[in-house]
Amino acid sequence: MSKLNFLLLGMFLAACNSGQTNKNTTDTIATSSALPQLEEVFADSAYQLTGVAVAKDGRLFTNYPYWAEKHAYSVVEVVNGKLVPYPDTTWNSFKKGEDGQNKFVCVQSVVTDDQGFLWVVDAAGINLGPVYQGANKVLKINLATNKIDRIYHFPESVAGKDSYLNDIRIDNVNGYAYMTTSTNGGIVVLNTKTGDSRLVLHDHYSVLAEKGYHFEMNGRTMVVNSDGIALTADQQWLYYKPLTDDKLYRINTSLLRNFKTSMKTLQDSVKDLGKFVTTDGMILDKAGNLYMGDLEKSAIVKITPDLQMHYIAQDKKQLLWPDSYSISADGYLYISCSQITYPPTLPYKIFRLKL
Repeated sequence: MSKLNFLLLGMFLAACNSGQTNKNTTDTIATSSALPQLEEVFADSAYQLTGVAVAKDGRLFTNYPYWAEKHAYSVVEVVNGKLVPYPDTTWNSFKKGEDGQNKFVCVQSVVTDDQGFLWVVDAAGINLGPVYQGANKVLKINLATNKIDRIYHFPESVAGKDSYLNDIRIDNVNGYAYMTTSTNGGIVVLNTKTGDSRLVLHDHYSVLAEKGYHFEMNGRTMVVNSDGIALTADQQWLYYKPLTDDKLYRINTSLLRNFKTSMKTLQDSVKDLGKFVTTDGMILDKAGNLYMGDLEKSAIVKITPDLQMHYIAQDKKQLLWPDSYSISADGYLYISCSQITYPPTLPYKIFRLKL
């Protein structure tokens, strides 16, 4: 059994949590003619992608984790449908046995911010295994110059060898970044000015898949911890959830930004928002609407600020494991489909949906 399948079939222990079903949701999916239509914007017939990021000027980026023996590049810009290794070929030239400190090893996600930077999360877990030679890191790349602005590293106590850094959200107002770790469960808080970091909510029920929730895709039972993460436009609330259950949580970021906040205070401050859908990634728009994928129904949902849930797209042939999201300046939701747990149905694709 590969390490990837080992993870997907329940590598990690889940913690038990109970909660009331959120009654402000609807399971009704409108007819296809009433839903916005998916537009394909990119396809790759060779390699499995996970992330998607759209810059203010429309530049499109994606990434390829090192999950299989066949691997060519980690981060690319899509230019006229062609792949351009980003920021250059050297960063994308890693081979097993080499030093991974100044090369991409296993990139999990890419995110653009509001100040013209691309953030790259290199989990460095080849085949979802242990961190390769302490090479997990986060890169901040200046999109105007295509140069590395800064590289962030983490102490063993924050993101050690068994940590798989997953998704990231950036708060440039206060100078912080927030990441999920999907293996051991937790939120990594990074001070982007000082480089100091802290692991919080480790082993808290909100970052661990609910033990009583059964999640199965194509005959495979899965247990994966904290994964999806989203930050409100005012930077005040961080939303997050485990991948393999339908619970949703949030916490006030003022508590996370203060590294003197006790772990107990953080745990006691988590808000349980109720049950919605199983999703991989998630994203908030400026109006406070939260977008997620319903993995089990091959659909996209919108959760309004009053916690009303609406399905806005469904396509059982195209939305094969909607993975990551990015919202463009012209109002499109970009969706990468990584086909995790599916027999590969090439090509892997990125779509967009008008909001």
